[in-house]
Amino acid sequence: MMTWLILAAGLVMLIIGADLLVKGAARLAAVFGIPSLVIGLTVVAFGTSAPELAVSIKAAFAGEAELAVANVVGSNIVNVLLILGVSAVILPLMISKQLIRQDVPIMVALSVILVMMAQDGQLSKIESALLVVALIGYTWFLFWQGKKQGANVGDDEVKELLAEPHPAWQSGLFVLAGLVLLVLGSGWLVDSAVQLATAWGVSEAVIGLTIVAIGTSMPEMMTSVVAAIKGERDIAVGNVVGSNIFNIVSVLGISGLVSPNPLLVGSQLAQIDIPVMLAVAMLCVPFFFAGALLNRIEGALFLLLYAAYTWYLIAVALSKPYLEQLQDGIMFGLVPLVLVYVVLSLLQDFRVKAKQDSI
Repeated sequence: MMTWLILAAGLVMLIIGADLLVKGAARLAAVFGIPSLVIGLTVVAFGTSAPELAVSIKAAFAGEAELAVANVVGSNIVNVLLILGVSAVILPLMISKQLIRQDVPIMVALSVILVMMAQDGQLSKIESALLVVALIGYTWFLFWQGKKQGANVGDDEVKELLAEPHPAWQSGLFVLAGLVLLVLGSGWLVDSAVQLATAWGVSEAVIGLTIVAIGTSMPEMMTSVVAAIKGERDIAVGNVVGSNIFNIVSVLGISGLVSPNPLLVGSQLAQIDIPVMLAVAMLCVPFFFAGALLNRIEGALFLLLYAAYTWYLIAVALSKPYLEQLQDGIMFGLVPLVLVYVVLSLLQDFRVKAKQDSI
């Protein structure tokens, strides 16, 4: 019971810490005359990945290097299947052209790269450095694109953060408090996750893929669900895709660079979980393309896929006797069902577009 309380307290500290860090850093940046475009692309964008980054760095230094990778992989799966699933069930989500043409392909490409990097069972310093270079390049590209379009990326969010003037000392205090909470929260979360894994007889990776991943994805969950409820249906999707991109390039890149040892990628992560993350990213392409809308049925399918994946993880970890039947049910039942739906959706979308073109 105490372990669960510590884990919950760690999660709360991470969420509050990330929020304080973003608010304080954004307001400090504004005080020093940094444009809102830059604030939106750096402070706000990094803020949603702050819990994952704190946990992965702590795990790496605590000798739980596999938990550092599992946290990112699990968070990316949670972001798409669980968060978008819940958001789409609440209200069908609009997909912008930029997401379809640019951001989703980047997410898929980075997922492919991670699959390739994980094949040798670790993320080396060189590979982590390449991810950091990709992070710098991606951020510069977004900044260049925003300047070219003459629009402030994340404009509404940044304006809300800077709506009221705050003294610099208060913003600095927010940053300091946020960093302290992130450090303490990540420590409590990692320690309690290891204790739970030991008590249940499962690997730290399984805890990272499930409990830790859901917990560190809470900022994205709150942002996307609130956006869906408010009717801001494009923000919900953009928030998730952007978070997945930053999780790979910033969280894995930075934690891999500062870690005393290469980040470990166990056989299950390399052969099952990271390919699942890639498959989930690729599934976004036809679902987003068809009608530029993620409807309630597709949201329910996302939730069903996440439930099946989590059930499979638990069955593998606990060596359940029905594991083979569950695997067959997923591979020969659920997956073909989703593929058939994807094909039918694309055909229907092509028919609609052809009809519109003929008019």
